[in-house]
Amino acid sequence: MTEIDDKMRARLGTLVSQTARLWRRAANQRLQPFGLTEATWLPLLRISRASKPMQQKQLAAALSLDNSSVVRLIDNLEAAGLVARQEGEDRRSKEIVLTDDGRLTVLQVERIASQVRQEALSGVTASDVEAAIRVLDHVSGVFLQTLEEPES
Repeated sequence: MTEIDDKMRARLGTLVSQTARLWRRAANQRLQPFGLTEATWLPLLRISRASKPMQQKQLAAALSLDNSSVVRLIDNLEAAGLVARQEGEDRRSKEIVLTDDGRLTVLQVERIASQVRQEALSGVTASDVEAAIRVLDHVSGVFLQTLEEPES
């Protein structure tokens, strides 16, 4: 590996982190007029995009938060009428589902997210997006595998 390759690889982590923060900030600014913050819209998106109703621990993992933080978050979303806790297959833990208001809110979030995404990726070719996805999928996979391995 050359010095240039090493510098480019070192810059990649910084760019990924910075881009994620800027992307979220752009979404936050666009969603403020609707009274939404990242603490509101991000969990709603995670819940809406899940293939089946999420449990609290799954939402905590998806948001990289501890369980106690997620309890307060769900309490706030429930108080706002955006989610409800319901009994699921496993009676020991509740499932978190969107209410009608929550689904309407997600539609607004998805519309704004689509606009932000279109603006961010304007001028980027499909092959460049595909390459970026391959790289990020690989990096995510490495970290997920490392995090899931039992400690010796």
